[in-house]
This record gives sequence, structure tokens and C-alpha cells, in this order.
Amino acid sequence: MQRHEHAGPLALRAMQELATRAFPATGYRHIGDLTWSWCLALGRVDACPTAVWTEGGRTLAWGWLDLPDSLMLQVDPDRAELAHDVLAWAEQAAPGPLHVEVAGTESHLVKALEQRGYRRAVDGPFMACLDRALTGLPDVPPLPAGYVIRAQHDDTDVAGRAAAHRAAFGSTRVTTERHARMRNAWPYRPELDLVVTSPAGDVVSYCQGWYDEVNATGAFEPVGTHPDHRRLGLARAVCTAVLHAFARAGGRRAIVYSRGDADYPVPKRLYESMGFTMYTRTRTFVSRPSD
Repeated sequence: MQRHEHAGPLALRAMQELATRAFPATGYRHIGDLTWSWCLALGRVDACPTAVWTEGGRTLAWGWLDLPDSLMLQVDPDRAELAHDVLAWAEQAAPGPLHVEVAGTESHLVKALEQRGYRRAVDGPFMACLDRALTGLPDVPPLPAGYVIRAQHDDTDVAGRAAAHRAAFGSTRVTTERHARMRNAWPYRPELDLVVTSPAGDVVSYCQGWYDEVNATGAFEPVGTHPDHRRLGLARAVCTAVLHAFARAGGRRAIVYSRGDADYPVPKRLYESMGFTMYTRTRTFVSRPSD
């Protein structure tokens, strides 16, 4: 058994190797979700130490800190005891109490957290994990006059897509440079990253799709619409177009992780109206202050 430590999530493909293998059991940590998180970590390596546990060239566990207090982790369910190794590493590396989000399907992680004295947060945001089959898909809804769904064509589109995300989420983390670098990262496919342009030619809505060939599963991450162009059906239309793209790629299932709490209900309602249903949810555990 070896532990490899990195400044930043440099072992992305090693993490994705485990994510692919564990996904049928947990339905969590899709390979595209990891690439998206990697994109957001670009330029922040000092704040994102990672560690990967391998044996015989096979990834068995990994931990990814977002300092000062957040931990992502994944552990092969067949090597559940390694959860304690990952948590011990993170507790040593973090300056204070840790917040750890795991899916309800990751019972081996829940058990380890409870054994180490982590308490389950009762209130607060959580993610609903939703899925639907890629059969019986509805037609792509028509758009208002002048709006068009398409892939990104050039650098102007890349910049526009990044700007649309910043406007949709009020965030500055998705820069043109980060989005451009992500487009060169596996398993990105341009035909799955669709945008809606306005009559003026601006990118105003988008659905970024990721596809796991091994598990025949596509994932949305992220989806957004510029505030000035909401309530026009743009998100529904572009998400439906990506569902059809997943099906053309050979997919059997689509997933999306959406806020499930009452403070941010609109995206979940959209996905449920498109035939998605919840198969699990996340819960947050917090370590003791003395850790």
C-alpha cells in the first residue's frame, strides 16, 4: 500500500479510476464531476492538498481538501478500512474541524465518520442525487425566436460561456482560462457541452454534460442561465438536448446533483419535471472541535 501526496488535485486520473469503479455501487463522484471540481481548483493548489492510496497500480482511496475545512473523499467499498486512513490524513492536514459530505449510498464512509466521533449536521444545504433512464426522451422544446442551441465554436464562445456562468451563479471562479483548460481535460466532449445563444449572439444559458463510457452514464455539471434570460424555457431545452446527446453516445442513464433543501428548490423542480427522480442524497458530517 502506498500513499501519494500532492499540492492540488494533480492525481485526477487516479481519482477518476476509483470513481469509475465505485460508481455502480454508490452513484456518487461521477468522473465528470471530478473534472469540474478540478477546474475550479486551478490556481489554488496550496488550498487543495490531496492524497491517493494505491496498491498494485490500483486506486483504493483518495482525499481532497479544500482548506480550511472541507474534505472530499472516496474509498473503495471493498477496502472500507481505508476510510480511517483518509480521515486521519485530513485531520492532520486541516487547521481545524472538518466538514465532510458523503452520499447515503456510501454506508462504509458514514460508519467510519461515526466511529471517529463526527456528528451529522441536522440542518443546512444538501445535494439530491437524481437520475433518469435515457429512453423515452421528450423532444427538445422549441426556443423563443432568435435563440439557438449549439456547441461552442471558438474563443469568443468559450469566454461567453464562462461569463454566463459567472452571471448565473454570482461567482468569479469560472474564468475564461479555467474553462478553456477544462475543455482540454478528460473526459470532456465538446458535443456534450451545449450553450444557448440569444438573438444578439451572446451565450445566455448552458448545460455541460459529461459521459462515463464504462458505466454508460451521463452527468450534468453545471447548468445555468443568465438572470436576464430566465423563465424562457432555455435551461429545459438545452438540458433535453444534452440528454439526447448522451443517448447518441450510447448512454443508458443520466444523473444530476441538485440542491435538495428548501432554500434553493427551483433546479430540483426543473429536473423532476424532466423525469428525474432522487435515488440518494448527501449528508454533512462535522468533526469534533478538538480534532
